[in-house]
Amino acid sequence: MPAIERSGPFFLDTNIFVYCFDELAPQKQQVARQLVREALATRRGVISTQVVQEFLNVALRRFTQPFTATEAREYLLTALFPLCQHFPTVQFYEHALAVSNETGYAFYDALIVTAATEMDCALLLSEDLQDGRQIHGVTIRNPFAGL
Repeated sequence: MPAIERSGPFFLDTNIFVYCFDELAPQKQQVARQLVREALATRRGVISTQVVQEFLNVALRRFTQPFTATEAREYLLTALFPLCQHFPTVQFYEHALAVSNETGYAFYDALIVTAATEMDCALLLSEDLQDGRQIHGVTIRNPFAGL
């Protein structure tokens, strides 16, 4: 996927960060790393606390070479925390329940969509959701489509 063409904030789903470390998928790794670099450099990329939690869980337990606590802390401070702009409220969870009901998405996926919506993102980058679908002004794009 080329550089993000649209202006304004864009939301990165957890799988983008996981692919940054997936040596078995070098093309996806390259795209993911480019997206994270762009998110940090432009300060337009955003994530939620859910993305932080999901990524750290995967990195500490499921990577072929799991992160050490030190490595996890370093990535948290240099990549995840600078991008984390969404923090949940009761209204957020109520909105996510409505999005889940409306779309048929699992609750955890609805949380991602809802966070992107609340952050005024026009674009949500995720491999796991329906590429091209629009929900409440957010367009979902699979940055790995065509690889």
